[in-house]
Amino acid sequence: MTGTVIFDLDGTLVDSRPDIRAALDRLMAARGHPPFTLEEVTRFIGDGVPVLIQRAFAARGLPADPTALPAFLADYEKHAAVETRPFAGIPEVLDQLQAAGWRMAVCTNKPERAARLLLEALGLAHRFAALGGGDSFPVRKPDPAHVLATLTAAGGSEGRAVMVGDHHNDVAAGAAAGLPAIFCGWGYGLPEMAGDAPVASRPAELPPLLASALAGAPSTSSR
Repeated sequence: MTGTVIFDLDGTLVDSRPDIRAALDRLMAARGHPPFTLEEVTRFIGDGVPVLIQRAFAARGLPADPTALPAFLADYEKHAAVETRPFAGIPEVLDQLQAAGWRMAVCTNKPERAARLLLEALGLAHRFAALGGGDSFPVRKPDPAHVLATLTAAGGSEGRAVMVGDHHNDVAAGAAAGLPAIFCGWGYGLPEMAGDAPVASRPAELPPLLASALAGAPSTSSR
């Protein structure tokens, strides 16, 4: 076993914006408000569904609504994989990493049920030794305990694991957990969110960056 790679989900493995946007638009339409642009939704994603809803309501000048979260989740879970697909190159990279002996896990702020349903619908669930959702543990990213609990569930060890994601929460959680992190330049996060982490500009760059990170050697950044 080479080591464990812990992937974020939205913006890292899959482009889920179309289905998240559609569910938000249906939520807004039921309240008599206009839809969102894809750019707006991109900025809402990354801190879990409660924060996603808060940002969406704030963008429309709406007060908090306790019925919105369960309504959104019930709708989204039914339509999570209508347009959502893995990013180009991700399936091939997962094949390559699996063949090289990497153990793989997902650590996402998306609720576990929604994340599991999505991975199953896309035929990806079997690839991962563990799934740590935003409600799987008492904390979520950027708290390092979320990453470490997912790592433990996957059967990995802290000295041989790497965090991969497209958001500052991923980089921060990985660093606080004592793990090297790789930033995904194709995702939803702004470039400055990478901090000092090496950047993969496309999925095909991940395998050598992961090997370098695990070895503790300086990694070539594509920034």
